[in-house]
Amino acid sequence: MTISLVSFKIYSQNEKVYITDKINDKYAYVNATKTYERVAEKGYKSVDLFQKLANSYYSNSRLDKAAKWYGELFAMTSDLDAEYYSRYAKCLMFIDQNDQANEIMKRLKQKIALEELIKLKK
Repeated sequence: MTISLVSFKIYSQNEKVYITDKINDKYAYVNATKTYERVAEKGYKSVDLFQKLANSYYSNSRLDKAAKWYGELFAMTSDLDAEYYSRYAKCLMFIDQNDQANEIMKRLKQKIALEELIKLKK
C-alpha cells in the first residue's frame, strides 16, 4: 500500500508554487501564472482564470500584463467588485490609455451610485 503526500506553498507576492512529493523526495517548480497564461492562450476563458492572471501580474507590479488580463475579464463581465475597476483603471493609466481609464472610472462611479440607491430602497 502506497500513501502519497503532497503539500503546496503559495506566496501571493511571488508567482511561484512549490509542489513537494514527500514519498520520492522530488521537488518540482511550477510557475502558476505562466501555466494559467498558457491555458488562456489556448482558448480557455473564465472569469476566475482572468481574475487570477490579472491579480497575479498586478501584485507583481507588471501593470502592462495586468491590463491585458483585466481587459479580458471586463470583456466577460462587469459584475465585479469596485477593486477590479480601480486596478484596471490604474493599469490603463500606466500604459497611457487614459481615455479608457477614465471610462472605467466613470463606470465605477455609476456602479457605486447604483449600489447606494439599492441600499436606500431596502
